[in-house]
Amino acid sequence: MYSLKNNFISIQIKKTGAELSSINANGNEYLWEGNPEYWGGQAPILFPFVGRLKEDFYTYQGKEYTLPQHGFFRRSNDITLIEESKTKLTFSLKSNSDTLKVYPFEFDFQTSYELVENKIIIHHKVINLGKDKLFFSLGEHPAFRCSLKDKNAKHDTCYLEFEKNETAAISLITADGLISADTKPSMINTNILNLPKNVFDGDALVYKEMNSKKVSLVNKEEGKLVTLAYKDFPYLGIWSKPMAPYVCIEPWLGIADSHDSNHQFEEKDAILPLEGGQNYNASYSIEVHL
Repeated sequence: MYSLKNNFISIQIKKTGAELSSINANGNEYLWEGNPEYWGGQAPILFPFVGRLKEDFYTYQGKEYTLPQHGFFRRSNDITLIEESKTKLTFSLKSNSDTLKVYPFEFDFQTSYELVENKIIIHHKVINLGKDKLFFSLGEHPAFRCSLKDKNAKHDTCYLEFEKNETAAISLITADGLISADTKPSMINTNILNLPKNVFDGDALVYKEMNSKKVSLVNKEEGKLVTLAYKDFPYLGIWSKPMAPYVCIEPWLGIADSHDSNHQFEEKDAILPLEGGQNYNASYSIEVHL
């Protein structure tokens, strides 16, 4: 476990998946504990794609590759710490014999955590180490407690407050975890998204188009808990197990396969191309309300 601390907050990061494992301020824990009774994750990083592949495989240059939901980074133990200071840690996973079996690209995927007062800045860099074009997406999956006072408080004790009024629909998810052609109205000229008991019965809320690039998780009695700012991420997922004591706020660069996907990786919805020798950068922040 790696740690960072300043005068406002302290965080811990697991070696496996370089996953955020604790956000603590004034003796209060803001991050979900990862109790497997509900969901064993805490804040997995999703790379080299977001969501599920249709039938869990894709094809590239005539060859078939199999990968589970959200890719391999979140379960990787080959991640190394490449930069360390009092305020910042940077981790790297480079392509190797294991990754090349399931993802035929040479890459260096770097993730850094930096503390700036009461904010955590999370920065990702994808470096194409090869000569040919690389295809990827990435996303975040942090889960936050619904209450600082009651670890068992469920998601209906909270709501989300966006920076702007939204009129937005969610893309519905099929039984096998793919993006269907159907949508459902979610917000109509409001910046408040309530999280009632049944809101996650159909899986995550997937927003492809929103005006806001900032959202706060608010406990109805305690006030704002955290605020995420995600200007580099065009998609947003909101998820919890039904009536669980956490809410995931997920900035994404990509989304799950569509229900009618043809399995071609370079044609995957929202997949990003990166030319040989080039790099791609994306950042977001988590602000803790003290």
